Amino acid sequence: MNAPDNLTVNHPLTPASRDAADAVAVVIPSYKVTRHILGVIAGIGPEVARIYVVDDKCPDGSGAFVREHCVDPRVVVLEHAENQGVGGAVMTGYRAAIADGARVMVKIDGDGQMDGSLIPAFIGPILAGEADYTKGNRFFNLERLGAMPPLRLFGNAVLSLMTKLSSGYWDLFDPTNGYTAIHADCARYLPFEKISKRYFFESDMLFRLNILGAVVADVPMDAVYGDEVSNLKISKIVTEFFTKHVRNFGKRIFYNYYLRNMSVASIELPLGVLLTLFGAGYGLAHWIASARSHVETPAGTVMLAALPVIMGVQLILAFLAHDVASVPRRPLHKKTLYRSTP
Repeated sequence: MNAPDNLTVNHPLTPASRDAADAVAVVIPSYKVTRHILGVIAGIGPEVARIYVVDDKCPDGSGAFVREHCVDPRVVVLEHAENQGVGGAVMTGYRAAIADGARVMVKIDGDGQMDGSLIPAFIGPILAGEADYTKGNRFFNLERLGAMPPLRLFGNAVLSLMTKLSSGYWDLFDPTNGYTAIHADCARYLPFEKISKRYFFESDMLFRLNILGAVVADVPMDAVYGDEVSNLKISKIVTEFFTKHVRNFGKRIFYNYYLRNMSVASIELPLGVLLTLFGAGYGLAHWIASARSHVETPAGTVMLAALPVIMGVQLILAFLAHDVASVPRRPLHKKTLYRSTP
C-alpha cells in the first residue's frame, strides 16, 4: 500500500521484516505527548510485533524525540507534513500496519491514560473470532468511576446515548474511548478517506463499522487521569458532535432499512413519526384555539389528537426494539475469510 504524499517514514519496511500472519501492531497518535510517550512504549508487551508512532505535525517534535531516545526495535516513526487530527494519524498507522502484514491493530494514546498491559484483553476477542473491533469501557466498574471528572462523566453519558442512536450499537458504552483494536480484514473495508479525522473519529468509526456489519465488543478498563493535558475543548465540539450524530443516524437508517434491506421496521418508523407529529400538531392547534375562545375542547377532538400520538409512539418503540435486536452478531472478518476460500 503506497504511503500518502505528505507522509515521511522513519525507515522503510521490507517484506523480510514482516512478522507472522497473526502479528499485532500498535498505533500511537503523537501530538504534544513527549512527556509520556516513552513510558507508553515501554509498557507495551512482547505480544506486539510492531509499534507505529505517528507524529501528527507535533509542535514538540515528538517523532524526532522518539527516534532519538527510544531503543525499542519494534518502533517505526511516521510523520505528517500537516496536522490531520487523531483520526488522520490513526488511519496513517492503519495503512502502514496493513501494508506490513499485521493481522490485528491496536490504537492507544500517547498520554499515558491507557494501560499497555491490557492489550491482550483487547486483541483476545478478535483473535478468537468473536469480534472485529474492540473498544474500552471505563463505565463497567462502577466502583472506579470516582476517578473520572464529573463533567467528563456526564458528557460521556450523553455522548453514549447519541452514539447508540447514530451507530446502531445499542450494547456499547463510552463511545469516545480511544483504546481500540481492529482486525485487518475488517479495516480493509473501511473508507479511510471518509472517516472523521478529528475528535469525532471514535464515534464515526462505530457508524462506519455498523454499515459494514462488523461485530464490536466492549472491554472493561479503569479510568486513569494524571497530569496529561487534553486538547479537547467541550464548548467547541458540542454542536459539531450533535450535527454529525444526526447526519450519521439518517445515513444509517437509509442504508440499513431502505437501500440494502426492507422490513416491517422500514414502515414502522416513518408511519410512527407521521402519526406522532399529526396528533401533536392537531392537538396543539385545537388547544390554542380553545384557549383563545375560552371554550372547552370536545372529548372527541381530544381523542382524535391523542390516538395518533399513542399509535405513533408505539410504532417508534417497535422500530427501536427491532433496531436493538439488529446489532451485528457474526464477525465480518470471518465472513471475509469464508468468501476468500476457494
